[in-house]
Amino acid sequence: MAGEEEAAGAAAAEGRAAGNGRSYDGKCVFCRIARREEPGTALLPCQYEDLVCFRDIRPSAPHHYLVVPVEHMGNCKTLKAEHIPLVKRMMEVGKAVLQRNNFNDLNDVRMGFHWPPFCSISHLHLHVLAPASQLGFLSRLMYRINSYWFITAEQLIERLQTENAAS
Repeated sequence: MAGEEEAAGAAAAEGRAAGNGRSYDGKCVFCRIARREEPGTALLPCQYEDLVCFRDIRPSAPHHYLVVPVEHMGNCKTLKAEHIPLVKRMMEVGKAVLQRNNFNDLNDVRMGFHWPPFCSISHLHLHVLAPASQLGFLSRLMYRINSYWFITAEQLIERLQTENAAS
């Protein structure tokens, strides 16, 4: 029993060390990307230290980026009202990366999250897709507004505000 507790403590300390006191999962690809442990993934400039942005490895649009918290967080269904500022900052990063890449028609952008159980990676990540008008057939399905599997960032914020008001 004592050996198991020591091993668990060592693993937790290792995670804290790797994440500078933040939550870290060494098996999570987004945690490794956020800590620059995946040399094949280039991080794009980001105005917040607790967020990273990079290109999706399977782009569904000419501009397809992911905005990810450095700290390991569950999917969007685990968020609470206190996370609304985080979601808003993730959206700011998405808009900024689009503008830095000469995409300025913010009316032709889709930003959102896959709703569980339709998440391929269980680390919170915002999809930023543009131009939304150029999504192919399958991509239009995968990132479909008002579907059971995808929620826009605005819809998520509304949901979190409603849940907060109800509690």
